[in-house]
Amino acid sequence: MQNTFLGALRGLTPRMAGSNFRDRSIACLGALIGIGLAGLATGWVVGNEGHLPLLVAPLGASAVLLFAVPSSPLAQPWSIIGGNTVSALVGIAIAHFVPDKAIAAALAVAGAIAVMSLLRCLHPPGGAASLLGVLGGPAAASYSFGFALVPVALNSVLLVITGLLFHRFSRHSYPHRPKPVMATTHGTKDLPPQLRTSLTDSDFDAALAEGGEPMDISRDDLHRILRRAELAAMERTSSVARYADIMSRDVLAVRTDAPWREAHSLLLEHDLRILPVVDEQGRVAGIVEMREPDHALTSISEMMSEAATALPDDSVLRLVAPLSDGRHHAVLITDGTGKLVGLVTQTDMIVALARLAITGAARP
Repeated sequence: MQNTFLGALRGLTPRMAGSNFRDRSIACLGALIGIGLAGLATGWVVGNEGHLPLLVAPLGASAVLLFAVPSSPLAQPWSIIGGNTVSALVGIAIAHFVPDKAIAAALAVAGAIAVMSLLRCLHPPGGAASLLGVLGGPAAASYSFGFALVPVALNSVLLVITGLLFHRFSRHSYPHRPKPVMATTHGTKDLPPQLRTSLTDSDFDAALAEGGEPMDISRDDLHRILRRAELAAMERTSSVARYADIMSRDVLAVRTDAPWREAHSLLLEHDLRILPVVDEQGRVAGIVEMREPDHALTSISEMMSEAATALPDDSVLRLVAPLSDGRHHAVLITDGTGKLVGLVTQTDMIVALARLAITGAARP
């Protein structure tokens, strides 16, 4: 009986995917700072107008989204600012024309959802903001449409500014920019190599249509998560080599302060496509490629570009993404301190993956 009760209780308490204690602690701290600063700043702007609230109730729900799930499409800056503001405007407008409070409240929430959807700023607290225009009391009535600007829009703007600053230190990206699904670099209509044998947009559309439920996640984020899950499953079910098994260890490199002619000579002499660039301690700084500069160079740093790096224990299956993105021809292998210890090329990847396909094991 107890196990049945606990099982039923767990079913009613879903855990958000990807959440952990650290994230929840950060969310609490962010909400504390965000709501506090928004209230103080609004008080400074509003001054002594005591009948006007410093904070509107929907801001608390906005803070939950902003600090607890900053990657949600519903928590982005336009969603918070636009969603709360236009919803309040909808509620105030309906209150002007519909005297019955209950009917006006229902119309306000329905209208807010419609307008937010049209403006692509759907934000759940907007439903509460729309009710402020109907049930906001003397303050909302006396300020009329101005109430949607102060305090609703002002609160929302201040909260978003706090979120932008706070998430610079929380290690969460905000505004959330999902890593784009790989695009072709050749200007043609062909799909990139990785996507030709992977899930397509039509596959996602069919799965979402079959599920019949909207999801609070962007298509790019969903695609990235599924690709990572596929990769993890392959690593778990196959005997897959690690970078250390296939990498070149006798790697030529050049220092960051070296002249370009030194790097150019090494590229030509050893028939290399790329050459690692390291600092004085041997840590990877970037790469230079075999191409002619369009102007006279004084330093190798003028031709240096960002390097794709990995650790020796990473699976060779993780080579596919960086070595098929049209930008990288090799992955530099570093130790835990960033020092260069090896290099894996596209040729190394092809050989390792061919062995995996033929024998079921990628280890040499």
